[in-house]
Amino acid sequence: MRAMLAAFLFITFAAAPLASSAQVSIGIGVNIAPPLIPVYTQPLCPGPNYMWQPGYWAWGPGGYYWVPGTWVLAPSPGMLWTPGYWGWLNSVYYWHPGYWGPTVGFYGGINYGFGYFGTGFVGGAWRGGNFFYNTAIMNVNRTYVHNTYIDKTVINKNYYTHSRVGYNGGAGGIQTHPTSGQLTSRHLGQTQTPEQRYHEQTAGQDRNHLETVNHGVPHTMAVQHPYSTNNRPPHFTPVTPADRQAAAPHVAVPAGGHPPANAGGHHPPS
Repeated sequence: MRAMLAAFLFITFAAAPLASSAQVSIGIGVNIAPPLIPVYTQPLCPGPNYMWQPGYWAWGPGGYYWVPGTWVLAPSPGMLWTPGYWGWLNSVYYWHPGYWGPTVGFYGGINYGFGYFGTGFVGGAWRGGNFFYNTAIMNVNRTYVHNTYIDKTVINKNYYTHSRVGYNGGAGGIQTHPTSGQLTSRHLGQTQTPEQRYHEQTAGQDRNHLETVNHGVPHTMAVQHPYSTNNRPPHFTPVTPADRQAAAPHVAVPAGGHPPANAGGHHPPS
């Protein structure tokens, strides 16, 4: 049963095909902890029905790199984004990819901010075919976006003081377990859109996004629009062979290997 509930590290490269569902992926483990989640300012929402994808640390050939938070369009009305998260097992960290679904599932208890304070999402809600933004949390220009409301009661008061630990389980990790409903949400979800995937891949190709270069404080923490062919990272510098060489010893499972059945901090439903 635990093997059926597990989700594994999801590493994407430029040539990787887009999966049609949130299926288990073959990947690698990392033997060093993800960096802390930085605190940053959310850019202005570009228009109606855009959803916030919070920034996160991913792993690429050059090591941990920051994927800037950005506004994206949902695959269809009613869909919500569940962020990915790192989970710990036997001194190895595995990535659970984010996904789209009708509800927000488990994302490790990680405090990503902007409504993703560890459980659920309180930055807004769908009403019919339109998304309504909670402007107590979301940066929205109400002159151009009229579907808004204000609810300050849902704000996590510890947002700016709470530890920004970026992984679930293990020593020093967030000790939060998924419910059976949250696990079901993951298995019914849909993977990143092509726009999101390109954004992630582009960030991973720029060494300025590497934690070893920016020391956990990325120069670009968030962007209004995802990276694209017309929206490249500022001062783009390719990841070097030296970066890859330095990162290689931290890969705990060879690419193409199978992580343990309960990798990534998943626990039996509570």
